[in-house]
Amino acid sequence: MSRARLSLLLASVLALAVALWLAAALRLLPFADWPGLPLDPGAMSLRQILLGFGLMPRGVIALLAGAVLGLSGAILQAVLRNPVADPTTLGISSGAQLALVMATIMAPGLLEGGRWPVALAGAALAAGLVLAIGARRAFAPVTMVIAGMLVGMTASAVATALTLSQGEYLLSLVIWNGGALVQQDWSGVRALALVLAAGALATGLLARPLRVLSLGAEGARGLGLNVALVRLAAVAVAVVLAASVSAELGLIGFVGLAAPALARSLGARDMRQVLWLAPPIGALILSLCDGLVLSLAGRTGEMFPTGALTGLIGGPLLIWLLPRLRGSTPPGTEAAEGPAPRLARAAPLLAMLALVLVAGALLLVWIGRVPGGWAVLDRESFAAFLPMRLPRLVAAAAAGAALAVAGTLLQRLTANPLASPEVLGVSGGAALGFALTLFAASAPTALMQMGGTMAGGAVALALVATYVTRRDMPAERVLLAGIAVSALATAVLSAMMAVGDARSWAVLAWLSGSSAAVGPREAAVMAGLALAILGAALVLHRWLAALPLGPGVAQGLGLPLRRARLALIALAGVATGAATMLVGPLSFVGLMAPHLARRAGFARATDQLAGAALIGAILMLAADFGARMAGFPYELPLGLFASLIGAPWLLWLMTRTAR
Repeated sequence: MSRARLSLLLASVLALAVALWLAAALRLLPFADWPGLPLDPGAMSLRQILLGFGLMPRGVIALLAGAVLGLSGAILQAVLRNPVADPTTLGISSGAQLALVMATIMAPGLLEGGRWPVALAGAALAAGLVLAIGARRAFAPVTMVIAGMLVGMTASAVATALTLSQGEYLLSLVIWNGGALVQQDWSGVRALALVLAAGALATGLLARPLRVLSLGAEGARGLGLNVALVRLAAVAVAVVLAASVSAELGLIGFVGLAAPALARSLGARDMRQVLWLAPPIGALILSLCDGLVLSLAGRTGEMFPTGALTGLIGGPLLIWLLPRLRGSTPPGTEAAEGPAPRLARAAPLLAMLALVLVAGALLLVWIGRVPGGWAVLDRESFAAFLPMRLPRLVAAAAAGAALAVAGTLLQRLTANPLASPEVLGVSGGAALGFALTLFAASAPTALMQMGGTMAGGAVALALVATYVTRRDMPAERVLLAGIAVSALATAVLSAMMAVGDARSWAVLAWLSGSSAAVGPREAAVMAGLALAILGAALVLHRWLAALPLGPGVAQGLGLPLRRARLALIALAGVATGAATMLVGPLSFVGLMAPHLARRAGFARATDQLAGAALIGAILMLAADFGARMAGFPYELPLGLFASLIGAPWLLWLMTRTAR
């Protein structure tokens, strides 16, 4: 694209963004009544104050924050040579968000010096973790993005669960974390302006080393460049830029991904051109999104966080960029962990796991906490509490078993040990299906909610499978496609929750997972579904045994590949949707249980399915017990404990398989 056309396009987008802002300003106050400079609140009316200290700085900070995020994404893409790198996909923004939430809830004294140090610490920890994982694979693009998105998903889930555990009055914190650009003065504008100026200066100093690094690490070292130092300095600049936006405005996603991508699409070929074009394009993207939010608010009266709208860009854009990625993820084997054991006879260990499950359920019914401490129920109290405690334990165990079966199906379908319902977007689709049912029906029944949840999970996984198979991409790319679908679902959910009414609170409560309201009928339905799903998976064991060998071998053995994939996708979607109704969309049980079963020696498909189901049930029983006991007398979200169990396992697994 010529410079003249590029300038015309950027000018048109800027004009549209300014027009949308002006429309919002004129709805607030006629132009003739606008306050003059300098702004003096003592001599201004209420509407003039709202304009001069609210809407005006909001318009400027949208430009500044977009430019900062665009520059951060361009730096990350340049230093990592990865077109999908940005503060969102590498988990940097989510790390800052989690740090701010934890400080707000647990240690508000840390915020006395401002949000910036806390956000920077969280962003730096997340970036350090992702880089440590990526370094094991020479910063391979797909590995980096998978690690970053999984770290980001975990951080966001824990932040949401922590917020919910403090009560409904913190729903405003969820809305703020969605990326609200609402301003009350010009302090944020001044702060981000300084950050942008410092970032531009640092980028100018790094431009030449980054250009040398673009030749490749070995070539750069041959020219005398300290590759490790340049990488560290560039990532540090990008982290500071992203953390500053998170501290000031909350979580604004994918602007850093879109701006460099659009710069290249508009004709920027040289890395230096991308670095200088990405900030103005990022400014225009965020300003235009905020203008659309202001326009929507003027028509409907509902104010959504701007970050929720930018999140809608991320999923489709990430899917569009996937075929352009080079490199590969860790191979779909567990070789990095060493050879897994193989039991000659699985029945004794399966029987022992079943015994542990039954004994654990009885023990958890029998013991508990009372105001005076821990207690063991006597026979009379046990009989009284059994009808209340047993249904929720049965439901939690059944949900864990269903997720474990879904994870086993997906890992064998993709031949990738990192596949799980959470990673492949199934849980995100199920959550979106639940929310859409809640918002579409005035009084949705439990059956309608379960149907919507299961349908959402199956549709999400079908979209991912269709996309990947049509493009004949490697099996590991299924992970990134699923993460993209999950990001899109999360953005839609954020916009829904930002409405702030009773339905938003219901969605937020459900997202964290809880078994408190489960009765005997719900428990029986969940148990029946789990058994039916396990039975159907066992019937398909021949397909599951052949699929990990690769499509060529599977077809050579007479496997109807397309029909097998569709059947397994549908079954995994139904299993995830049913379990997600109870435990929320992120628990990582579907990731952990199949792995634990495999490491225990359950190598055959039937043995792994049965072993994973039992292990998943035991893990969810433990999470339910922790959710009830840790915050006694108040019950904490079930999803929080499941995530806290799963997150360390996920990170350990990433470091092991990324070798």
